[in-house]
Amino acid sequence: MAAAAAAGEGPGEPSPEDFVYGEEDFVLQGAGWGGEPGSAPSRFDRALLAGWSDRMERGLFRYRLGPLPTRVLPGPMRLVAQLNVQRGTERRPPQAVRSLRQPFDPRAFNFTRLRPGEVLLRLRRAGGGGGPAPPDPLLVAINASPLERGHVLLLPEPARGLPQALTAPLLRGGLEAALLSAHPGFRVGFNGLGGCASVNHLHLHAFYLGRPLLVESAPARPLRPPGGLSFLPGVPAPAFLFYAAGPAGLEALARDVCRAAEHLADAGLAYNVFATRGDPPGGAGAGAGGGRGLRVLLWARRPTFGAKASAAFNVALCELAGYLPLPAAPLFREITEAEALRAIREHLLPEPELLRLGEDLAQLLAA
Repeated sequence: MAAAAAAGEGPGEPSPEDFVYGEEDFVLQGAGWGGEPGSAPSRFDRALLAGWSDRMERGLFRYRLGPLPTRVLPGPMRLVAQLNVQRGTERRPPQAVRSLRQPFDPRAFNFTRLRPGEVLLRLRRAGGGGGPAPPDPLLVAINASPLERGHVLLLPEPARGLPQALTAPLLRGGLEAALLSAHPGFRVGFNGLGGCASVNHLHLHAFYLGRPLLVESAPARPLRPPGGLSFLPGVPAPAFLFYAAGPAGLEALARDVCRAAEHLADAGLAYNVFATRGDPPGGAGAGAGGGRGLRVLLWARRPTFGAKASAAFNVALCELAGYLPLPAAPLFREITEAEALRAIREHLLPEPELLRLGEDLAQLLAA
């Protein structure tokens, strides 16, 4: 039963569509926020959103999601607040996480238990061409308690029972998915154990959000020794920044992010990861050709085990990136940038400590 459910198969259910893609499907210059030419949905966007809307009509989600009230909080950080009451009340309670190295528990909820029809696509890159080996196939499944229209999970083979510790093959597949979308607000992210992961079974989140975020454009400064790692200050949650101008750099980028994340876990720190289209680390126009690539942010944080009863919201990858899904109308109406930043930054290390850690990571990646 588990194997069939994880593949989206069951009585009367077709297998998920095998979405085969190649280099020609990557949207190297995604649409901008001003509706520039080329802003039509990609083949990937059309397939994902059509399947997602079909499952919504069939009642496979925990609630019906319509347009959500959204506002940008006054202030330099341009935090995007969004009211989603039903996600706050209807989502499955997060699993109890007690350790950064907690093993997978087949008795707890996991993605082998997905209901028939919850899997939309099987992403598979066509081989050949003499380049790097393609990433492992990924299942694209609905998140039954969605943040926004098109919110999905990206899953490596669920039957392997891998815990929620980021791997380079999974991240590379997620970054390729980001390049398959033409939408400027398609983002991919990862919540680690101790970083508000709610299911200890390896997965990425991917979702569409129709607002730009400061983390996509804020300039970063390189860390010593100079290389591929930068430090991104001046954003809601200061982060370590990795960047790839196009698909050729994704394999090395994914490997470096995972090496850095493993170092954080070894140091007793939790982490979150967020990938989005964005400017080069030096800012708009700083890269070759002046185009945008993929920014990948890595946050180091003090581990949090269990929800805080006094917290207005949990701080996971969305909140760290400046996107605040809020569960209550009064909070949505009244929260200020200063209040949100206090809630977000209490989980982070002081900036001098982050900078020292960043230089350690830069040396590790340069070795």
